[in-house]
Amino acid sequence: MNGDVMRRLGAGVYFGPLDAVMHEPGVTDVAVTPDGCVWVDRGDGMEEHSLVRAFGSPEQVRAFAVQLCAQMGRRLDDSHPICDAGTLDGVRLHAVIAPIVPFGASISLRLPSSRSLTLDQLQRAGMMPLAWLDVLEGLVGMRATLLVCGGTGSGKTTLLKALLRQCDARERIVTVEETRELGSLGHADCVSLVTREANIEGAGEVGLSDLVKATVRMRPDRIVLGECRGPEVTDLLRAFNSGHRGGMATIHADGVERVPARLMALGLLADVRPEAIAAMSEGAFDAVLYVKRGPDGRRWLAQIGRLETQEGANGSLRLVGRSLASWDGEGVQQYAPQWQEFCSGYLQWTARRW
Repeated sequence: MNGDVMRRLGAGVYFGPLDAVMHEPGVTDVAVTPDGCVWVDRGDGMEEHSLVRAFGSPEQVRAFAVQLCAQMGRRLDDSHPICDAGTLDGVRLHAVIAPIVPFGASISLRLPSSRSLTLDQLQRAGMMPLAWLDVLEGLVGMRATLLVCGGTGSGKTTLLKALLRQCDARERIVTVEETRELGSLGHADCVSLVTREANIEGAGEVGLSDLVKATVRMRPDRIVLGECRGPEVTDLLRAFNSGHRGGMATIHADGVERVPARLMALGLLADVRPEAIAAMSEGAFDAVLYVKRGPDGRRWLAQIGRLETQEGANGSLRLVGRSLASWDGEGVQQYAPQWQEFCSGYLQWTARRW
């Protein structure tokens, strides 16, 4: 077993009958259905996979799911039948046991890339046009605060890690995640924070909001939230509006134009009015990057945009997402009239660096 694979799978975690398939090059996802069937995605969609050591019964699938979660420090039992967990190096586990599923357990594993790619490598692989590479490097170099959006499996984390690899070695990065997915960033001064569940007595829980609040006291140069998915978004917006520039986050949204609605919905979970979310969001994020995954599994950066506020008919503040540059992954890029003004400063930074 080579060193890259060990780092990929996470030291100290035993994947039992799935171990061999998880070592196969190109595997991105492994799933086990309650009846014990194994499905594998090698980049072209899920395909059924035959194991040498198959699961003999639904009870064995459930026992395996419980054991995997325990290895990653999470509970999976009758009182806690859904579990999200991850290894230090970014293998992500989601498990559900009966009676949430009909019997046994459902297991989903997402594997990180065996190596962390740079922006330049992603561009050469076709994830973005060459013309956008200097803009992205300039965004990081000028400490722009970035929001990466897209669907599940679209490449948000891959792009986020590549952006973080552009950060100056002297900068202090503090990351916050519900389950570890970013893995090692190869950055010397980096602190990785992860949530903690309550113990069996219901005490000791540490949520994303707690961790986001903690980051501002840790002398961060960049605050990174692995995924905005709940009321913690308001704490992040406050941090980004209080002088903590250069941070990054991801969010589930299928386009720059759809990000405002998603932010509003998450803000309502924290009882924050949409007008307040609109004002904070415009000041918090300098750019929004939308990554897309096609039916063939290919991923690319489809839009670069920003968030703006507009006055509504009743005088209230409304948040809108404006796409400034778009690309279908193959043809010529399309640009809004505001694109040149938006990117000129970042291009100047890249030119000065060279």
